[in-house]
Amino acid sequence: MFEFLLSGLVIDVDNNIAMRDQEMASMRQGRAFITLINDNIPKTAPALEELLNGLEDQEQIFSESSFETLILGIVYSAYQVRKQETERQETEQKAWANVFGRLANATFVQLRSY
Repeated sequence: MFEFLLSGLVIDVDNNIAMRDQEMASMRQGRAFITLINDNIPKTAPALEELLNGLEDQEQIFSESSFETLILGIVYSAYQVRKQETERQETEQKAWANVFGRLANATFVQLRSY
């Protein structure tokens, strides 16, 4: 996963994640990674907040898939913050920054639980 992140990701006009490196994107693991993000992470800040609210309501340690969703949500929201900054969408950028902060906080809470 780190190799894919380091190679760079972009958000297309449909708010889907794509890899900058086409060679990595064509690999089986690359296609699986992109599918995982695009199929499991909500594409709007309110929808991602709703997902986060559901995760935060769980009082136990997250399952592996829930934790993975949390981490990929952080990645997606960070890219959205950057995209909104580039497009000069200040209100959207603030919404995505808020989601990013909440996701990061939930991650720290989960990591402290282990």
